[in-house]
Amino acid sequence: MFIKHAQFTSARKSGILQAGEAAIRAIPPAFPLDATVAVNPFLGQVNENIAAASARLARVAGVNATQPRNVLFEDIQTGRIGDEDLIAALGASSSPLKPGNLEALKGLASRPARKPRTASTIADLAATATGIDWPSVISRTFGLWASGHFDRGQALWTPAPDEGALVAWRAWASRDLTPEIAGLGGFCSRVSASPDTSEQAVLKTTESLGLSIAAAETAFHRLLLDLGGWAQHARWQLWQAELTGGTDTTLADLLAIRLIWEDALLMQFPEINDQWKDEISAHEEPLAASCDQVVDGILQEAAERAYQREIKSKLGSSNAGLKRPTVQAAFCIDVRSEVFRRALESQNTGIETIGFAGFFGLPLAHTDHGSDVVENHLPVLLKPALASSSQGDKKTEHNERVGRRVLRAFDRFRQAAVSSFAFVEAAGPLYGLKLVRNAIGIAGNKSGHSPAPYLDPDLDTKTKIEIAATVLKAMSLTKGHAPTVLLVGHGAQMTNNPHKSAYHCGACGGYSGEVSARLLASLLNDPETRDGFPTKGIEIPSDTHFIAGLHDTTTDNVTLYPEDCGQSGTEVLSLEKWLAQAGAAARAERALRLPGARASSIASRAMDWSQVRPEWGLAGCAAFVAAPRYVTATADLEGRAFLHSYDWQSDEDFKTLELILTAPVVVASWISLQYYGSSVAPEVFGGGNKLIHNAVGGIGVVEGNGGALKPGLPWQTLHDGKKLVHKPLRLSVLIEAPQDAISAVLEAHPEVAALFDNGWLHLFAMKEGTAVSRYQPGGKWSVEDHLDKAA
Repeated sequence: MFIKHAQFTSARKSGILQAGEAAIRAIPPAFPLDATVAVNPFLGQVNENIAAASARLARVAGVNATQPRNVLFEDIQTGRIGDEDLIAALGASSSPLKPGNLEALKGLASRPARKPRTASTIADLAATATGIDWPSVISRTFGLWASGHFDRGQALWTPAPDEGALVAWRAWASRDLTPEIAGLGGFCSRVSASPDTSEQAVLKTTESLGLSIAAAETAFHRLLLDLGGWAQHARWQLWQAELTGGTDTTLADLLAIRLIWEDALLMQFPEINDQWKDEISAHEEPLAASCDQVVDGILQEAAERAYQREIKSKLGSSNAGLKRPTVQAAFCIDVRSEVFRRALESQNTGIETIGFAGFFGLPLAHTDHGSDVVENHLPVLLKPALASSSQGDKKTEHNERVGRRVLRAFDRFRQAAVSSFAFVEAAGPLYGLKLVRNAIGIAGNKSGHSPAPYLDPDLDTKTKIEIAATVLKAMSLTKGHAPTVLLVGHGAQMTNNPHKSAYHCGACGGYSGEVSARLLASLLNDPETRDGFPTKGIEIPSDTHFIAGLHDTTTDNVTLYPEDCGQSGTEVLSLEKWLAQAGAAARAERALRLPGARASSIASRAMDWSQVRPEWGLAGCAAFVAAPRYVTATADLEGRAFLHSYDWQSDEDFKTLELILTAPVVVASWISLQYYGSSVAPEVFGGGNKLIHNAVGGIGVVEGNGGALKPGLPWQTLHDGKKLVHKPLRLSVLIEAPQDAISAVLEAHPEVAALFDNGWLHLFAMKEGTAVSRYQPGGKWSVEDHLDKAA
């Protein structure tokens, strides 16, 4: 974010800085590797519809925001997209450029779309003029500096660690001769003479480049996207600062750095000046979707309506008569839980499952056993309100810390510039067995259980009752409890995967979910808490007890923690048996989708360091359903739906509905749109090729030995080697609640309504398991056809 100086008061200066602010807001944040969570890559475009977003992204990045037209046309030819879907999508479009009828739409769908013009940077123009790949020179030299400057503990030394990005880069670049060797004479001296604040640097360079206010916003956006994941990491730093009411100027500094490069290249190669003026003119043109982009948006909408017909046909209101279940098991709403929940319920008619956000309503700042690092176990949209710890007695913690320090010292000895040579000579042969064991996937699981977590400081009785009651009401779990209620967090066991945290619980901030589950179970078993429930209208039988567990989504094994609540006996043994049988069934189903997998080999893939697809993560996610379980209990949703338990008739003042729409739905949309963006625009929003990844600074990955940081999902996460496994569809949200109540929540939260108004999400109101109305832009609703059939 820019900090405006008093001397910048003219209309031009103000306009340029505002354009810079807008470009910065158009960049999505990218979270670091230790707590990777999904982010909507279109976060800066949510106030535009998908065709307008395509127009913007085509100009600044050369990509569209929809699936390729030939893929969509193939779906039309095979019947996956029906005429009814095309007609409905055509009718939903308000663009004056849309085709006049179904036949015209089909005709355009069969033809290749024109490739839109992408704006060139000065580096692009200079590369064409000189034959020197200046974009690559910038990417590699900038990436080398950035990997050290932003390092989060991986590097042994960080240059200018206490300086701002622009100041630190100027000190580095004024001594880096790489650009001059490549042919950019005098670059070091130009850097030294450049302003040392982002505001002054941006104003000076835009003046020198002749960049107008009208052209500045998309020109700046283009330059920031050129920096790849480095810009998104800087945007994350701004995101983090703003959560606590602060700000951060790093991304503004990066824009200034990129403009200094542009200015130096134009001064060095004045022969491209006329071409650059043409680019400025192109940036000055108002952004407007072309006919092709409108058509592609309609076809994308039709693909989503085809899926909506399919899922609506699977939902219903049967199996609603279960009295008191034997076991209730609450899982995270994560789509991977849907497969396991079906498998578990099939083990016994007395088993009922529940869906709820995996942090279980406890916004925790947690300190793990033997660690000083505070982990935020909560959605990134929230701030921690509770502190917890898994630390034991002083002696145990001391020994754990000493052990970790020894390992860190050993790693530093192994990596240091001088001692690394001696290490290889002395220890190299001893690593032979380790390498062989890892290569064939028999290294074994060395993970252990941390001691039971506890709130630190502890809560008073009144606060415990308030928190526990709020969570149970949000889970629609205020009565009818089973004798055993299982609270299941989730995580993912795997090795040699820098994106491991992305497979953990997004609702827990990229950490595994057992801490939240164990704490909530302890809270709900607390006699003081239980004694206060009647005053909150909550009835829990005296024989009900809560047990925490952890679902490993890679192996489909569930670990229970009955010792936390002092439980044992036949009920735990029966539960473990059902969970083991459900795990086997879930592995058998998942093996059909994983390339080269068998049900018997699923677990071993977790420890195979060469395995690029230990599981599919959330690939395929396409729907969010908030309803009682009986609406989805008989449906095979193929691991593609987020399932949140919700009973609107017990929701006082619709506070739980408001919570669902403003938190889980938004988080699910971020997940869905990250998979979507990484699929339709992998060059800009994807994570590249896992086979050539190198982790950088604990921040992210690069392909090979340098260059731009890769911000999104690796290609192997989305593609099986022959075809996309993730079908890019915007999320369809189906909620069993009165449409007036849903509308009231959206009116109170315009930032959430914008996601639906601009088509980034679809919304349906359901009644008794049937989608009865569809939300329309502007807050209106249309009646749904109850006779829809599966596509």
